[in-house]
This record gives sequence, structure tokens and C-alpha cells, in this order.
Amino acid sequence: MFKDNKRAGKGSDTLIGIGSDIEGKLRCEANLRLEGKFHGEIETTGEIVIGESGEAHSTIKGNEIIVAGKVFGDIITEGKLTITASGQVDGNVSAHTLVILDGGILNGISIMERPVVSRVPVPAPAGKSKNVQQPEAG
Repeated sequence: MFKDNKRAGKGSDTLIGIGSDIEGKLRCEANLRLEGKFHGEIETTGEIVIGESGEAHSTIKGNEIIVAGKVFGDIITEGKLTITASGQVDGNVSAHTLVILDGGILNGISIMERPVVSRVPVPAPAGKSKNVQQPEAG
């Protein structure tokens, strides 16, 4: 996670290590790994990993979220939420994709909605009828 940073210009990854106990609002554009305890709000445009020793009493918003520890609060992602075999979420989740591995726990309501795709009809080029077949290039 830290050695091969292919997102040059996006900033450094953020680590809240074992033994840390933080309270407040955390907003960042980098990936976040939580191995300590956090109380408050977490929001990032990157990936969020709640490690096996991590514990979040938080509302969490991120691009992709992996829970291997414990989360007490709601999770919102337009990407994928993965709850690993050691992960536990006590709260509601809203995700495009939800994966719960064998042993993972979700105590709450899950909402999965596909992104709204605008379906605007494309007009035919001027002077061409929709019913006239055009010769194929060969």
C-alpha cells in the first residue's frame, strides 16, 4: 500500500496505527488505513481499509471500503464494500457492490443501487433515414 504509489500527485497514503485513539472529522484524498481507534466522520476519495485491529465509531464515506476490523456506524460508497471474514459492521450500508466473506458480519440495512445512466437518444445524421440500410465496408 505504501511502497508503490501509482497515484502521483494525489498525496501520501494515511495510516492511523495500532494504539492510536482519535476523535473528530477526517477528510483526505489519499488512501486510508485504520489500525487504531477512530470516533467521528471519515471521508476520502481513495480506498479505506479498516484493518483487523481497527475500530471505527464513525460514518464512513469512501470510493472503495474494506472492513477487516469493526465499524459501528453507517458506510456509504459508490464503489465496493468488502467485509472480510474477520470484519464486523454494525450500521447501515449503501454500496454499488457489497461482498461479505464467510464469517463477516453485517448488522444493519443494506441498500444497493445502480448508478443512474442517462439514456438520451442519439439523432440520426442529417439527411439519412433510420430505416435505410447503409452498405457495409468490406
